Amino acid sequence: MDPDAPAPRNPRHDPGRRDRIIDAALDVIADDGVEGTSLRKIAARAGVPLGSLTYYFDGREDLIAEAFLRFTDLSAAEFRTAFAAADDLASAREAVVSALTSESTVAERGVSLSIEIYALALRAPRYRAIFLRWVRRCREAMSRHFDWPTTLVLDSLYEGLLIHRHLQNHAHDEALIRLAVERITPPESYHGTGEPSGPPPEERFL
Repeated sequence: MDPDAPAPRNPRHDPGRRDRIIDAALDVIADDGVEGTSLRKIAARAGVPLGSLTYYFDGREDLIAEAFLRFTDLSAAEFRTAFAAADDLASAREAVVSALTSESTVAERGVSLSIEIYALALRAPRYRAIFLRWVRRCREAMSRHFDWPTTLVLDSLYEGLLIHRHLQNHAHDEALIRLAVERITPPESYHGTGEPSGPPPEERFL
């Protein structure tokens, strides 16, 4: 069978193929970066004919964007889960620590994917929209417990730690992160478990 031949237009024989392709795309991006990612590599990683990718996606850029949507959606969902059970300052702080130290956050794959979307967001509006959607949802989870200035600082801590971990081989241990979170979140910054605090009108760009 020609691996470059178009796939049949009825994918019922392999209903999980689209998801498998997206997961394979994330794996390739994490290993080789966006610049080194090709449809051929993705198809090989997913174990599907190259031509089948065009059935589900409008080319390489569309597939990469879908992959980053999946990655950021999963990350934002993890944030929401971490904060869902927090009902006082101590547990809200613990949720922050959990979000900053979870296996998916510290794993090389997740860090690599995060840095790739940061780089793309600098210049490409499509990826910037995906990145800002991710940021907004993570901030919303935190701002249900902390005031807006504190939420911004916590978000900056998260972003900075990702980059430092990638470049300095996990230089920040959990004890240091816990200490930083405690210092950033004084009792007066905590406002309970209500609606997100949200930015003032002049900052509502996310």
